[in-house]
Amino acid sequence: MKKTLQILALCLAPTLLFAQQKLSKEERQLSELIDKNYQETLALLEEVININSGSLNKEGVREVGKVFEREFEKIGFETEWLELPAEVNRAGHFIATRKGSKGKKLFLIGHLDTVFEKDMPFTPFTYLNDSTATGQGANDMKGGDVLILASLKAMEELGLLKDRTITVYFPGDEESSGNVTISRRDFIERAKQHDIALAYETAQGFGTVTVARRGASGWTLKTSGNQSHSSGVFRESVGYGAIYEAARILTEFQETLAGEQYLTFNPGQFIGGSDVSLDEISGTGTALGKTNIVAREAIVTGDLRFLGEAQKEAARVKMREIVGKHLNQTNAEITFRDGLPSMEPSEGNYALAKILNQVSLDMGLGEVKPGDPGSRGAGDISFVAEFMDCLDGLGASGSGAHAPGETINMKQYPDLIKRNTILLYRLTR
Repeated sequence: MKKTLQILALCLAPTLLFAQQKLSKEERQLSELIDKNYQETLALLEEVININSGSLNKEGVREVGKVFEREFEKIGFETEWLELPAEVNRAGHFIATRKGSKGKKLFLIGHLDTVFEKDMPFTPFTYLNDSTATGQGANDMKGGDVLILASLKAMEELGLLKDRTITVYFPGDEESSGNVTISRRDFIERAKQHDIALAYETAQGFGTVTVARRGASGWTLKTSGNQSHSSGVFRESVGYGAIYEAARILTEFQETLAGEQYLTFNPGQFIGGSDVSLDEISGTGTALGKTNIVAREAIVTGDLRFLGEAQKEAARVKMREIVGKHLNQTNAEITFRDGLPSMEPSEGNYALAKILNQVSLDMGLGEVKPGDPGSRGAGDISFVAEFMDCLDGLGASGSGAHAPGETINMKQYPDLIKRNTILLYRLTR
C-alpha cells in the first residue's frame, strides 16, 4: 500500500508543479502563507465553533463577533458592531472595513449565527477522522467566516490590501432573521458602495460555484368549519370541517404546482382541532380536539421557494385560486409574507465564475462549473444581487448543515482557503 501511494505521489507531482507554475510569484507566496498560518486558522475555527451562537442567543452571537473583532483589527481593519432596534429581537451585525482607491471594491458576506439554539444538545469542534470534523455551524458557516479571515490575513502580510476597499459583513441573524426590512437596511446600503459581492455559504466541493440562489417566502393557511358531532361529517348541514378543507388545499397545491423547475412549497406545521393557537415567534402550536368532533379550526404554515419574482407571484396566484374553492360548510384564507429574495443568474455572475474557474485550473484543482440554482436555498447575498455581480458557495465544504453531526471537510479546507485567497488577489488587482 505504501509503495502504491509513493507511485501515485510521483505521478501527481509533475501535474501539481505544472499547475503551480501558472501562478504568479505573489500567488505562490499567498499559498505558502496559508500553510504557514494554518494552525492559527484551525485554532480560530475551533474557538468560534465552541461558542454557541444560535440566532436567538444574543450573548453568544455577540461573543463570536468579539472574536472576529479581535482578529480583523490585527490585520488593519476598522470594526464596528451594528445594534438593531429592540423590536427586531436579534443581537446585531459585525462589520469590518478597509478603504482604498485601487482595484474592485469587494463586499464579503458571512454570518455569525447558527440554527443551534442554547436549549439544543451542544456539539463542540471534534475530529471524527483525519479528514472530517464536526461542530455546530462547522460548514454553515463558521468555516466560511474563518476562511475569509485567513485569506485576508495572508494578503495583509504581503501588503496586498494596501489602498484596497473591502467590507466584511457578518449578520447575526441569517438563520432566523427578524424584520428583514429593518435588519438588512444597512447591509444593502453598504453593499451598494461596492462592485462585487462574494458570499461564503457552504462550498459544494471544488467543482461548482453558486451563480444563482432561490428566494424564500412564507405563507399561512387558516381554515374553518362547523364544529359538530363526527357522525354528521359530510352531510350538507355539517360539511367537511377545517382539517379536510386544509387537506384538500394542500393536496391541490401538490397536484397543481409540484414539478415546476425551481419552485417548492412545503407545509412545515399543521395544527387542527376544535380550538387551536400558534405563537408565530416561537413556532409553538397547541390544539384541542376529540375524535368525535368535526374540526372547527386548522392552521398550516409553510415556505415557498422560487427563482425570480415572476415565479413567486405566479405561484401565489395559483395558490390563492385553490384556496378560494372551499369544501361544503368550510372557509379558508391564505396570507403570504416576503422573506429573502432570489439571486437570479446574470452575465456578471457567470463572468465571476469564469475567473474562479481559471484560478482553480491554475492551482491544479480542476474545473469549476456554475451550480444548479435549485440546489441552494435562500441566502443574504440575495438582498444585494440586483445591484452587483455576485458569487456564493465559496466557504468551507462539508455535510449535514442544520443537523446534529454537521461536518466540515478538513482535507479540502486548506485548498479552499488558498483558492479564495488567489481569487481575492486577482479581483483586487
